[in-house]
Amino acid sequence: MSDIARVLDQLGGIGRRAQVLDRGVSRPDIDHALARGAVIRVRQGVYATPAVDPAVLSAARHGGEVACGAALRAHGVWVLSDEHPARSGANDRDHRPMPRLHVWMGPSGRQHAHAGCRCRAHHEIGDRPAGFGIVEVLLALVQYAVCGTPEGFFAALESALQLGLIPQGGLATLRSRVSEHLRWLVDFASDQADSGLESLLRLRLHLRGITLQSQVEIAGVARVDFLLAGRIILEADGRENHERSSKRHKDLLRDAAAAAQGYETLRFDYVMILFRWDLVLAAIEGRLAVLQSRQVQDDAARLQDR
Repeated sequence: MSDIARVLDQLGGIGRRAQVLDRGVSRPDIDHALARGAVIRVRQGVYATPAVDPAVLSAARHGGEVACGAALRAHGVWVLSDEHPARSGANDRDHRPMPRLHVWMGPSGRQHAHAGCRCRAHHEIGDRPAGFGIVEVLLALVQYAVCGTPEGFFAALESALQLGLIPQGGLATLRSRVSEHLRWLVDFASDQADSGLESLLRLRLHLRGITLQSQVEIAGVARVDFLLAGRIILEADGRENHERSSKRHKDLLRDAAAAAQGYETLRFDYVMILFRWDLVLAAIEGRLAVLQSRQVQDDAARLQDR
């Protein structure tokens, strides 16, 4: 006779009745564990331990696994948020509806209605049958390529690459499974970006015909996010930078050290890159124009001196 909680832990915290019965758990054991709260009934014939992630429980109630952007977040991948700072106050959060949970059902999985269900079902083919839990990163990227924006997909892909979560041959598989108009993003992606903000910055400037050097080491300054035209440093600061005064102080010291060597630093935060891109682009193109104008003047002066 086996303890159902231990058996469920072996199954990843959640499983079907047939699975636990096959492992020696009796029906009275299941009823007793339910009565004392050692396990919970997810839906008819599916049980879980109380420690299972709520998103995994919701996906199991619907009949499958956490998918798409939620799965990517669960794996630690940077996923673009559509939350605007003007709507991010505590009171606003209390009244916003919960985001839709995306659930992978497999090609022929059956959906189950449940309380509060706003689930979006996915039926892609995977490397294994759908079960309960969280889909693998590669399948989640295939799903996010459909549900997210192109630049959101690109940022998530670069984050997965940087984290080493794409298996051998995974990029070729991904390229074959996304829409044709997204395949160039798979080819353009690299594993150099330290954050999704860097990915967005590089992609958006590339579309403007501006090429950046990524993760450049500058003596006396350390590594910078981007170097433009050999003189302009671009830094993409995450949300946490302005919440920690010590980090802000170190950034100012780096900027001063860079200025002492003739570099100019343009530093943009999360809100600016996501919600004030017009200002970010104007700043970058404005400084680049000044630099290029100076170069033209210097070249003309050198010609006159000959």
